[in-house]
Amino acid sequence: MQPSRPAQAAAQGTVTPTHCPYCALQCGMGLAREGEGVKVVERPAFPVNGGALCGKGRTAPEVLSSRVRLTEPLVRSHATGRLVPATWEEALDRVAEGLAGTRAAHGADACGVFGGGGLTNEKAYALGKFARVVLGTSQIDYNGRFCMSSAAAAGQRAFGVDRGLPFPLADVARTGCVILVGSNLAETMPPALRYLTEMKDNGGSLIVVDPRRTRTAEQADLHLAPRPGTDLALALGLLHLVVAEGHVDEEYVAARTSGWAQARAAAMAHWPEHVERITGVPVPRLREAVRRFGTAEHAMVLTARGPEQQAKGTDTVSAWINLCLATGRPGRPLSGYGCLTGQGNGQGGREHGQKADQLPGYRKLTDPAARAHVAAVWGVDPDSLPGPGRSAYELLDALGGDVRALLLMGSNPVVSAPRAAHVEERIRSLDFLAVADVVLSETAALADVVLPVTQWAEETGTVTNLEGRVLLRRKAVDPPAGVRGDLDVLHGLADRLGHGKGFPTEPEEVFDELRRAGAGGVADYAGITYGRLMEGDGEGVFWPCPEAADGVGHGDGASADGKSTAAAGARHPGTPRLFLERFATEDGRARFVPVTHRDAAEEPDAEYPVLLTTGRVLAQYQSGAQTRRVAELNAAAPGPFVELHPRLAARVGVADGDPVVVVSRRGRATAPARVTPGIRPDTVFMPFHWPGEGRANVLTHPALDPVSRMPEFKVCAVRLEVPA
Repeated sequence: MQPSRPAQAAAQGTVTPTHCPYCALQCGMGLAREGEGVKVVERPAFPVNGGALCGKGRTAPEVLSSRVRLTEPLVRSHATGRLVPATWEEALDRVAEGLAGTRAAHGADACGVFGGGGLTNEKAYALGKFARVVLGTSQIDYNGRFCMSSAAAAGQRAFGVDRGLPFPLADVARTGCVILVGSNLAETMPPALRYLTEMKDNGGSLIVVDPRRTRTAEQADLHLAPRPGTDLALALGLLHLVVAEGHVDEEYVAARTSGWAQARAAAMAHWPEHVERITGVPVPRLREAVRRFGTAEHAMVLTARGPEQQAKGTDTVSAWINLCLATGRPGRPLSGYGCLTGQGNGQGGREHGQKADQLPGYRKLTDPAARAHVAAVWGVDPDSLPGPGRSAYELLDALGGDVRALLLMGSNPVVSAPRAAHVEERIRSLDFLAVADVVLSETAALADVVLPVTQWAEETGTVTNLEGRVLLRRKAVDPPAGVRGDLDVLHGLADRLGHGKGFPTEPEEVFDELRRAGAGGVADYAGITYGRLMEGDGEGVFWPCPEAADGVGHGDGASADGKSTAAAGARHPGTPRLFLERFATEDGRARFVPVTHRDAAEEPDAEYPVLLTTGRVLAQYQSGAQTRRVAELNAAAPGPFVELHPRLAARVGVADGDPVVVVSRRGRATAPARVTPGIRPDTVFMPFHWPGEGRANVLTHPALDPVSRMPEFKVCAVRLEVPA
């Protein structure tokens, strides 16, 4: 299923320009009326995808059908224990009573809120405000913690700011060398692969780091296949060779960075032969990677979930950033470090308040000035705002204990969380669970109240893609009669809990409040309006974008060509490229962070001798709650599988297609074997989109990164068995 061109819009009547509801590319598309529904048409002027879409985007309207989605509220019957239809008034009353009763009996922090990386900026903002103002709880986080939190933490401590890509995707096509770490773009973000193809056509080199020979690795000039959990050692080994072979940009390091001596010393302890023993990557391939990267005039490192979803993910990303800094890449045109954000609004979703430790504008919840600013916008006493709460997995693990009631919006942790069977047990132990979602997910099926809410084509709202490009997704169709928007849900609940006036239901009104709350923060949207986002072809505006050009942000007010913005009072152009003149640190310098390799939380042993890593496939998305309801996507990817090397398959005694059981210390999953030489013989791979006996996340390890609190999704010890 390769990226496809939707139908042309000619003679289709009115076409609504909007964006795909799935990944963080936020590909541009048009929606045209077709009978009772809509069809996807090409939107070639949008720069990110130029009209191309993968199968998920092309078939996205199928989830709008009433046949596959929720169309009326459901409440759990006290008599039968089953979910039964209810009116909206009854459903909202039940939710308000459940939350208020829990708070009265056990305190505000007994109420939890869990959000999603697919929520629009407006909904993420309103959800964070609801948790802190209406419930008064600190217990809020979201599934985006499982996405790029390690890269965010590493970017913060190196550059002083976290934006997935500090440059437009178009720059990737014009650089000279890309090291792509732990990303299978050909399957996870197919329209983005064109940038790497164009870069190679222009004479550049592509180096892919992945334990599997994926479709993306097949495109590489050099494929490095490290043992899962050893990406940190690999990056340190490459930095060692950068020093040893004279590729350090000494002038840049002296002028624009700090902390090099300590980082250099840490890297020099990881000599090539030592790194080969840890990673399994031969020394000649390490040297070849350094030659290509070190001699390129322009070069980038792009990381994704592979190195990030580890209990040492923050240090691992820091090691790759150190490699970029030592060679003088960040803050220079066509060069630098970037993270390929995964979820649809994974970037914007954490900037505006649904993350446990953040307030709108990417402000720190512990900063008195930030608390005072946001409290003034909200009309509350700063001292009334709770402090930071638990991270996502820690919040899920506390359910049924300290946290006794949960409001969950747009997430399916029964499938997507690590140690998923345990998380399911904790959810079942709650006194009260309310879920707002588009479909009856595996998590929603456990709820006391299920609220059917609108989705992408049925509502207007902003999202922020992986480049930091703020975009307007526009309403194209009306939702079914029994469906309401998330903003309506929060307004109805806030009203029942005594705060009705602070929760408007119109997205533009919420966005204007978000702009005020975030003004002056790291992620400053103050200069962005709905009107501006609708100008031209709707290409969006890059943050930071203060209200006027004299209010320059952490991108130093640079325009697309890096020059200063217009005179004071002029409209700020947005900031496509960060760090061209200075970094967002107090002294304007980027910071090296000295890191050293350490083992995974769970290494193989005699009982569990094989490594498991997990990921996605082309035709499904995240927990599959929506894509598993699309016939075309199910035909392309009907169910889970266990990918393993022929030597490992022979040792276990399974052939291609045979069922195989994967067992970890946390659970067991069964799926057909997919035998391929394109994976390391010591490793198996499972996609995580399905529930049931093939639920991969029952196996994964919940060990947390000490900085980002990211779970160790990407590596754990397992054994393989043949079913009796």
